[in-house]
Amino acid sequence: MATRVSSRNARFQVWQALLSNRNKRQRAGEFLVQGVRPISLAVEHGWTVNTLIHDAERPLSQWARDLLQNQQSTERVLMAPGLLAELTEKDEAEILAVVAMPPDDLERIEAGPDFLGVVFDRPTGPGNIGSIIRSADAFGADGLIVTGHAADVYDPKAVRASTGSLFALPAVRVPSQREVMEWVAARRAAGVPIVVVGTDEHGAVDVYDFDFTQPTLLLVGNETTGLSAAWKELADELVRIPMTGAASSLNAANAATAVLYEASRQRGQAVKTAAAGPV
Repeated sequence: MATRVSSRNARFQVWQALLSNRNKRQRAGEFLVQGVRPISLAVEHGWTVNTLIHDAERPLSQWARDLLQNQQSTERVLMAPGLLAELTEKDEAEILAVVAMPPDDLERIEAGPDFLGVVFDRPTGPGNIGSIIRSADAFGADGLIVTGHAADVYDPKAVRASTGSLFALPAVRVPSQREVMEWVAARRAAGVPIVVVGTDEHGAVDVYDFDFTQPTLLLVGNETTGLSAAWKELADELVRIPMTGAASSLNAANAATAVLYEASRQRGQAVKTAAAGPV
């Protein structure tokens, strides 16, 4: 049985608040997701979809009909098209999903012998968080950790920028370096020798001269101030991205993507070399 929403009632106002109010998202434990790929990936990767909201008037696509058929236990809401457009910011949006947040538990990130993870320290731009999640997913990372007072992983701009990779790659928020380093110490004690590598324009090693085939936790600093002094002190190595143009540095998302690509390249080459056997 579907519920109908045709006015800005209390439920509509709650959903509207999820778009702009981080505290209300956190208290509700849910956030809004739109788009075929993000919603499909959320379902595919087992995220809990609390509610599916769709236009009360327009015919549904085959994808939408299949989604509703496969999510019969999920609450269904038929919404007036003008109200739905307010929530999605797109007149053509077909379905909006209200998705439950998973716990911010570092144990969601698996750290095996080929571990590659990313820490984003105190990011201010939610779009950059989403972009780094997308790159981390593309280049085979195991997870993203966001530390400190930072933009929100579940901000609509971050969710949109991740293009669905948020649902394929664990992203965990923690208060400080302490929780991360305790987790690293536990992984090391369990036999995974994670190396903590910071990105810094004054790093001692060029990125392509560092061995990223070992278990690695990559540190990416704040968009304006870079890595904090505390993270620089905790890093086992600081690497730099050599540049030849007038730019002195890249923005956080671009820098992370460049280093993640290099890590992926090195690891792919190592696999090919091992498969070829001794020369």
